[in-house]
Amino acid sequence: MVLDPSTLSNLIVVAAGFAAAFTAALWLSLIFWTYRDIRRRARDPLVRILAVLVVAVLFLPGMLVYYILRPARTLEEEFQQTLEEEALLQSIEDSALCPGCGRRVRDEWVACPGCYTRLKKPCHQCGKPMELAWNLCPFCGTPTPGMRRDNMTLDDALRNLPNEQADNGLSASSSPPGDQV
Repeated sequence: MVLDPSTLSNLIVVAAGFAAAFTAALWLSLIFWTYRDIRRRARDPLVRILAVLVVAVLFLPGMLVYYILRPARTLEEEFQQTLEEEALLQSIEDSALCPGCGRRVRDEWVACPGCYTRLKKPCHQCGKPMELAWNLCPFCGTPTPGMRRDNMTLDDALRNLPNEQADNGLSASSSPPGDQV
């Protein structure tokens, strides 16, 4: 098959046109991709403009420069990492510390295994652990023994005691002073 020079030159012109169109499309798509990528990685408008200009002016070597200089993580990835770090710090700060030795203790522990400090007291009614400062069990509603009750008279306090203690209290107050030990 013999090709004449005019057909060959037309074929070369068409191939060069396709190559130029492909190169122009690649150049524009790289500029567009760089703009979208840097927009996800940086907030500074000057950095965005410089990144796009480097790729627009230098083309493929500009892409290499951009890959080397671009931030490693997107803004979303940095935000997620910050949230994870804050959650981790929050979980560390939320764990209880022993008031005696400062070691970390679990919420369900009644005593510190390191220094034997009492962390909680058992409820006298249901036996579940409750904080030392609580005067009422949150599980069964029973007041702790020895709890101060406001607006209570001596008769009301003695009426709520078991019979033995009430009898001992009355007999001790009614007996002559010489009988007491």
